[in-house]
Amino acid sequence: MLPVFRNAERTSNDNGASATQPAEGNPPVDPLLQVTGAGSDEPVNVPTIEASDSTFSDGSDLHEGKYFNTKKDLKRKLSDIAMKGNFEFRTRKSNRSLWVIECIDPNCSWRLRASKIVPESTKFVIRKYVGVHSCSLLNRNANHRQATYVVIGEQVAPQYVGVEKGPGPKGVQTFARTELGAQISYYKAWRGRKHAHTLIRGSPEESFHVLPSYFHMLEKLNPGTVTRIEVDGESRFKYLFLAFGVAIRGFRYMRKVVGIDGTFLKGQYRGVLLVATAQDGNGQCYPLAWGIVDSENEDAWSWFLTQLKELIGDTDELALISDRAPSIKKAISTVFEKAHHGACAWHVAQNIKNKFKCADIMGSYWSAVNAYRCEDFTGYMIEISNRYPRVAEYLENEVGFEKWSRCHYPGLRYNITTTNMVESLNSMLVNARDFPYVALLDVIQEKMSKWWNDRRIVATAITTPLIPSRESELRPRFAQSNGRHTSQLNPITYHVKGGELEGVVDIFKKTCTCKEFDIDKLPCVHAVAAAHHAQVSVYSLVSLYYTKEYYLLAYGETIYPVGSQSQWDVPNEVVTRIVLPREVKEKKRGRPKTSRFPSVGEFRKRKNRCGKCGAYGHYKKKCNSQTGSTEGNPPTNVPG
Repeated sequence: MLPVFRNAERTSNDNGASATQPAEGNPPVDPLLQVTGAGSDEPVNVPTIEASDSTFSDGSDLHEGKYFNTKKDLKRKLSDIAMKGNFEFRTRKSNRSLWVIECIDPNCSWRLRASKIVPESTKFVIRKYVGVHSCSLLNRNANHRQATYVVIGEQVAPQYVGVEKGPGPKGVQTFARTELGAQISYYKAWRGRKHAHTLIRGSPEESFHVLPSYFHMLEKLNPGTVTRIEVDGESRFKYLFLAFGVAIRGFRYMRKVVGIDGTFLKGQYRGVLLVATAQDGNGQCYPLAWGIVDSENEDAWSWFLTQLKELIGDTDELALISDRAPSIKKAISTVFEKAHHGACAWHVAQNIKNKFKCADIMGSYWSAVNAYRCEDFTGYMIEISNRYPRVAEYLENEVGFEKWSRCHYPGLRYNITTTNMVESLNSMLVNARDFPYVALLDVIQEKMSKWWNDRRIVATAITTPLIPSRESELRPRFAQSNGRHTSQLNPITYHVKGGELEGVVDIFKKTCTCKEFDIDKLPCVHAVAAAHHAQVSVYSLVSLYYTKEYYLLAYGETIYPVGSQSQWDVPNEVVTRIVLPREVKEKKRGRPKTSRFPSVGEFRKRKNRCGKCGAYGHYKKKCNSQTGSTEGNPPTNVPG
């Protein structure tokens, strides 16, 4: 039953002002809860309505006298109630100290009035509240005005805390439907997801403003940490550089091979993330420095490598491994005068396959890459030259043997022939690359903190002199050395026979004519046999970079987070430093690209869709479906 509206009589108060006086038998009327009768300006009274078969409660816990810290909190609560109850409300009056709303149906009794406790406070209290609806079911709507992207974002935001990805737009649609009872469009779900990201990770613009303070706290909590921010003449962001003091000090216990590369960022202001990383004796990434620049150009790389050089030095023991991008090549030759530059063997292989269409020669190529002795290398190159002379010419003249071949490399790169250690870091951050800059750096800090702690725990549990991977590599060589005949040539030199290859070992210089001992700095089978004959511990011949002692020293310190921004203690000159967002090119129409273009020679396999059942991974001829469709798969008439 719809409520019966009785006319209210108007009287004058003692001051002559008009006031509303209820008719005899009617309850007192709150002026801000009065509504206007149809076709008349006279206010009408809304009587108290008791629940019956034609009315229903909104199911909330609201009541008169309930307090909210802010008006925003009250609005959020009412929006949640409206979405779950599938009804809409509209605002009758709203200002800084008052909020009056009513059901969208003018004949419904549901309405609420709230105001500030006192004018100086931000707290709101419910003054009047009628929580019973008397409107028709025709006004029930799951796609209503209260389901704004802001409300959706606030509700779904907790699902993005502590994770890098979280639900996508379709997942937000599902959340709104199941948890909030609201049907929302894909676009509104996308905006809600974006708003949730902003609530959890901050806005991109705010990230530039807070960057100096963030770097100050990193340096304060992690002694020895080096940060740099480069801006242009208009104080717009240009470059940044970050190297944790823990990693800088730990590099002395790492093999002096550094991989460098860049990967594009997907956020609003784009940019490129540069990284320089070493590899510990256990084959794990050891990030040294991070940078964000506008693009991979010679100026950006030169600036980044100059900062890196100040930390790790420039010696002939240092090896820098990268792809063959011209900007990197020029920057390394300019900044590092003594260090040796090596090319990533995998990128060279991709160039060969793309340029010469000769994938069948890759077996010989990789054998040449990993050959320890120049005699073996020459044999593999003859195989390549006989079948593809242009490929052999390309490898020798355009690339250069010394760039990609292990045996011809002028420095020491151990068993590191590719930039896979850098690519692993890029893959690790695939979801975080669309974060604002400070949020991205937070993810990097969190990852590194976890790695340092986990590896420190592993190091303390090691019971052998060597780290696990090198210990397992050395053990089989003990068994192989038993069948070798060893003769002493002088106090430090031994001749080892047996097997496919003989070897002459110098246990003082730690060399062997097979060259495996020389390059990897781990005793080969000849060196193990010589050590046994000389009654010398084989562990004394192993490089210190593979020992438990160095492994523990490399991860002995802790990387600390900066904590909540409200807890920061930052000097005023840092807080007031202006860093403006960089200028970006005008946004193109359509959905922005978030996946990189394939590298040269890189091919991405496309998943096959069955024309019979619509499932992925097989063809129609190999389909085992009897019904022609599979539950949960798309219809067969959907194009692949």
